[in-house]
Amino acid sequence: MMKSIKIEIKWGILFVLVGLIWMVFEKAMGWHDVHIDKHETYTLFMAPIAISIYVFALLDKKRNFFGGKMSYKQGFIAGLIITLVVFLLSPLSQYITSTYITPDYFNNAIDYSVSSGKMERQAAEDYFNLQSYMMQSMIGAAIMGLITAAIVAFFVRTKS
Repeated sequence: MMKSIKIEIKWGILFVLVGLIWMVFEKAMGWHDVHIDKHETYTLFMAPIAISIYVFALLDKKRNFFGGKMSYKQGFIAGLIITLVVFLLSPLSQYITSTYITPDYFNNAIDYSVSSGKMERQAAEDYFNLQSYMMQSMIGAAIMGLITAAIVAFFVRTKS
């Protein structure tokens, strides 16, 4: 069993590592403090990177496990396994991000949300905290992974 999903586990772990590197980049760009007003928009630049990882992962699976021929279903299942790995690792990734990479992010986000009139303080505190973000990262990983797997598997499948 493990041998058959080795490629998906590799790419799922790589996805999480790239996400952590992206968080270091965001922090370095000031999107977690001095330029926090730009964070909501600029964080979207991670999307093409995330999609690319799924493309490379499914191409790897197609070439090195299925011998160059992969059905939509096989690709979709491979994508779902990658998504499961990311889903399971997302709380740890969020913990590392919030504790070591950008420990002031939640306070900065709360202060910005309140001062800009986007949220009341209590709502901001309820939203911007480790437990909330762990849950959001798991839900986000599941939903976006499912959608990405479905779309990428369509394009990477062997056309008959």
